[in-house]
Formats: sequence, C-alpha cells, structure tokens
Amino acid sequence: MDLSENYHNYITCINARELHRLGEFVSEDVVHNGRSIGLDGYRDMLAGNYHDIPDLRFEVELLVAETSVVASRLYFNCKPKAKFKGLQINGQQVEFHENVFYRYKDGKIAEVWSVIDKAEIEKQLVP
Repeated sequence: MDLSENYHNYITCINARELHRLGEFVSEDVVHNGRSIGLDGYRDMLAGNYHDIPDLRFEVELLVAETSVVASRLYFNCKPKAKFKGLQINGQQVEFHENVFYRYKDGKIAEVWSVIDKAEIEKQLVP
C-alpha cells in the first residue's frame, strides 16, 4: 500500500465531509492523542469540527511517509464560529497549522498525535 496516496485519499474524504467513508481509512479502535476514541468518536470529533468551523478545509503542506507512519503539516485558513482551542475567534478569519503524526496498522490509521499551533492563532486575534 502507498501510504502517501492513502493519506491524500483520506484528506480528500474528510474535505468532502464524507464521514460515512471514514472506515475505509481509520481503524475501528483508533486512538487520538493518547485517548481511545474509536471510529465513532473520531467521526464525532470531525463532525464537531465541521459544525464549529463551517469552512474547514485540510490542506497538506508537508508529507513524509514511512513504512507505517505518516507525518504531515496541515494548513488551515478558516473562520471558526465562536471559540476554538479556548480562544474567542467569533468568525474572524485565521490561518494556522497542525502538525500531526499517524501510525497505520493493517492499512488504516490506528493512532493519531496532533498539535495545533495555537500561538499562531493568538497573534492574529484583534483585541
């Protein structure tokens, strides 16, 4: 399996908001930042993100794929409706990055470690 191609297909799926297809890319027992949330929890997390950030779009800026690990730097340019990462955004346009690692097992994402650059957002907020 080509992990780079698989990962780009996963990004296409979530950008299309085709959450019913997540099981093609994400394991039933996926772990996110050390918490076992399962596929349903992962789906709920993304649905919550779409609700809070209606124009959310994932753009891959950097991608490194190894045998069973993908590292990606994602770029976002969006308008969260209210609070995001504890910050009052209230519809202001913000740009930020997420650095994320994925461990694959049996061709699917089994574990995710994600860090969003909150300081990048804070610099853009109008007092």
